[in-house]
Amino acid sequence: MENVVELMKEKLKEKGYKLTPQRRATLDVIIDSQGKHLNTEEIYDLVKEKCPEIGLATVYRTLQLLDEMEVILKINLDDGCSRYEFNTHEDDHQHHHLICQNCGSITEVEIDLLEQLEEEIEKNHDFHIKDHKVKFFGICSKCK
Repeated sequence: MENVVELMKEKLKEKGYKLTPQRRATLDVIIDSQGKHLNTEEIYDLVKEKCPEIGLATVYRTLQLLDEMEVILKINLDDGCSRYEFNTHEDDHQHHHLICQNCGSITEVEIDLLEQLEEEIEKNHDFHIKDHKVKFFGICSKCK
């Protein structure tokens, strides 16, 4: 985790920003919540436990900054709100998500099954693919 914080400090410094206690608390919550796909309000509630004086607008701005710096990923799971996760793959494709339509649980799928399809698309359409996002909707094993 300290490596992540040091990297974050450097990235912020390059852009003319500082790693304030509020930004650090927000980053810590996201790192500690890996795999949970929290929305802004959920992140705010957790950050508020560490920094009771923090405002929701500060968390929004921090998330926007971290997203712009590609430290976190803003994801849309078609549930009406943006969710965030720590970016562990700076140069790779994002992982895929399984979304239960009954309980709303989100499961990450790390394998990339679309490599062959991407190669075919790039070849047939003279198109360079940089990334793709796949969401599978269905019923999880707990809800079956």
